[in-house]
Amino acid sequence: METLRFFYSVEMSSPCLLCPCPLSSSSPRHHLVNTTNKRIDSFRSFRTLRVTCSSSSTFTGGQTQQSSFNDAEMKLIDALIGIQGRGKSASPKQLNDVESAVKVLEGLQGIPNPTESELIEGRWQLMFTTRPGTASPIQRTFTGVDVFTVFQDVYLKTTNDPRVSNIVKFSDFIGELKVEAVASIKDAKRVLFRFDRAAFALKFLPFKVPYPVPFRLLGDEAKGWLDTTYLSPSGNLRISRGNKGTTFVLQKETVPRQKLLATISQDKGVAEAIDEFLASNTNSKEDDYELLEGNWQMIWSSQMYTDSWLENAANGLMGRQIIEKDGRIKFEVNIVPAFRFSMKGKFLKSGGSTYELKMDDAAIIGGPFGYPIELTNNIKLQVLYTDEKMRISRGFDNIIFVHIREV
Repeated sequence: METLRFFYSVEMSSPCLLCPCPLSSSSPRHHLVNTTNKRIDSFRSFRTLRVTCSSSSTFTGGQTQQSSFNDAEMKLIDALIGIQGRGKSASPKQLNDVESAVKVLEGLQGIPNPTESELIEGRWQLMFTTRPGTASPIQRTFTGVDVFTVFQDVYLKTTNDPRVSNIVKFSDFIGELKVEAVASIKDAKRVLFRFDRAAFALKFLPFKVPYPVPFRLLGDEAKGWLDTTYLSPSGNLRISRGNKGTTFVLQKETVPRQKLLATISQDKGVAEAIDEFLASNTNSKEDDYELLEGNWQMIWSSQMYTDSWLENAANGLMGRQIIEKDGRIKFEVNIVPAFRFSMKGKFLKSGGSTYELKMDDAAIIGGPFGYPIELTNNIKLQVLYTDEKMRISRGFDNIIFVHIREV
C-alpha cells in the first residue's frame, strides 16, 4: 500500500474459510466519513487506510473462558497487527513472523483433544489465512475485504445436528451470507465436513435468498476436513489447518488494539473507539512515550484538509513518518508513480510525551533527482499512546493520527 491519495480512504480487496462458491472479487473502494467526539475535538474529515484486524465482540459459545492470552499467543496476535486482507497483502517478513508464531503455539501443549472440548464450540472470527492462491472462490472474494467480518460457527457435541458454518457479515444494515456444512468428529483433532446449504440473509428482505451452488452435484468437492492444531486453554484462540493446505488463525476474544483497528477498518465510531482505547491505556508516566524509530504509515487521521496538498504533506497530514536516530524525522508522501514528496527535519523532546518538530528540508523526488522546495514548518507533536506496532498522536492543529509501524 504505497500510494496514498488526498481525499479518500483506500480499502484493498483480497482473499472464507472453506467453501466452493463462485463469486467475483470486489474492487477497491474509496470513500470519506465523518463523525464527532467530545474528547477528541476538531474532527472535520477522516482519512483511513485499511488494515486487517478484528471485531470488538467477545464470543463465549456457552462455556466459561478466561479473558487473557499467554505470551506465545500474544506474539501471534502482535504479528497479525497491520496485515491487510487477513493475509493476502502480507509482506514476506510478516508471513514469516506469523508462521513462526503459529509453529511455536502448535508445539506447545494447548487443549490436548480439541474436538472433544467444549471450548471449540461457538463462534470464531477469522483473523488470518494462508495460501489464498489455492483458496475457494468465496475465500478469494470475501476473506480479504476487511470491512466484512468473517466468522466460523462450530457446534459438534452440543447439538443433535453437528455443523460447521462459515458466515460473511457484510454489515449490521445489509446482512450476511451463511454457508453450512454437516460435520462429524473423526479423531481428537480432525473434523470432517460436507457442505449442504447456503443462503443470504439480507436485512431489507423478509426471506432468505438461496446461494446458487449445487452442493449435491459437487460430490467430493463439497467435502473436506479441518484439523485443530492448537486450541488455547482459555478457549479464545484457535489454529486450524484444512485439507487444501490452508492455515487459519481464529479468535473468540480480541485485545483492545485489535478492536480499535477493526473500528478504523470499518469506518464507524472511530473517534469513540480511540477515546475508549486511550482511557483504558492511560500512561501514569508521560515521559515513557517516546518517538520510536522506524517507518510509520498513517492509517487514520481526523485531519482538516486545506486547498493545497503540499501544505497537507508539509503538516504531516498524509503518507508516512520516518523516525530516525539522533532526533531526525522525515515526512514522505507518494504523489504519482516514481515521484514523491519528502520533507526532513529534527525533533526535540520538550516535556512529557511532547515533541517540537522543525521541518526545513523539502523536495520533490523523482528517481535519482530531487527538486528543492522552499518550505519550513514548526509542529508540536504529542504522543498519546505508542507500542512497537501502533502509535496514536496529536499533531498539527490538534489533529489526531493513528500510525502503524511498517515491517
